[in-house]
Amino acid sequence: MAQTLDWDVVIDAISGKNVGMGVDEKALITTLGNSHKDHRKLFRKASKSFFEEDEERAFEKCHDQFVKHLKLEFSRFNNAVVMWSMHPWERDARVVKKALKKGDECYSLIVEVACTRSSEDLLGARKAYHSLFDQSMEEDIASNIHGSRRKLLVGLVSAYRYEGNKVKDDSAKSDAKILAEAVASPGEKAIENDEVVRILSTRSKLHLQQLYKHFNQIKGSDLLGGVSDSSILNDALLCLIKPSVYFSKILNASLNKDADKGTKKWLTRVFVTRADHSDEMKEIAEEYNQRYGETLAQNIQEKIRGNYRDFLLTLLSKSN
Repeated sequence: MAQTLDWDVVIDAISGKNVGMGVDEKALITTLGNSHKDHRKLFRKASKSFFEEDEERAFEKCHDQFVKHLKLEFSRFNNAVVMWSMHPWERDARVVKKALKKGDECYSLIVEVACTRSSEDLLGARKAYHSLFDQSMEEDIASNIHGSRRKLLVGLVSAYRYEGNKVKDDSAKSDAKILAEAVASPGEKAIENDEVVRILSTRSKLHLQQLYKHFNQIKGSDLLGGVSDSSILNDALLCLIKPSVYFSKILNASLNKDADKGTKKWLTRVFVTRADHSDEMKEIAEEYNQRYGETLAQNIQEKIRGNYRDFLLTLLSKSN
């Protein structure tokens, strides 16, 4: 059963109830940062002035004015507070919508959502998309993205992968041969290949991990080493087969002192979407340490300041 937390702290803060007294951001960090996803579900259900229940799709979605209010109220770590408060399905649906609005340079966000979430979570994001935007995620992608990438991206977000532990090794080896031939194609031709789309959008992640071993044996090179000219294909492979490597690279880029404003926002996205998955977050932190020779916590402590730093460190501690 979900533990009772002092949600009055959060409600008072985000509603502006104590106008003129300031927001107790430390208390907010403690309450929100240490909350389990079930705690936040209870909070959303109880906070009808901020959230409304979509009974048909069984999730709680933010009122638009609530999102706008949070962004205005919490200027220093607003995005983290907004995203962490949201239902995960809504969060992912909004990430995909934002990627479509921003265009080509953000299509990797669609790949990230489609390829690093569980089958149920991706299905939930598609349900939330219906509720929020009055159209399907697949329809919106197909309408806004043209050319070779459309087929693969629609296939990825449409997936509902088998998540059992059975893998047919001969099928994995056969798929590895198909992929080995396809990735040698110049430009975006690899993702125009129907067989490549079939493999990446229908095969289980365990199957793809077995495929990865066979590919490396067949080609004598690392499938995840940027073997294709298609950045979308390379991102999809990394997200599906070794998401901890993908996320550690994203985190390192966002913590770089020369990172632009957009890249710095990646830090929030990774933390708020992975922190509830303690095993995944632990793997990401371990991969980061191994890859860059310092702990993720140490880097955040040194490079991030104020309440935002404290909030990120609180989320990171959930994986321990």
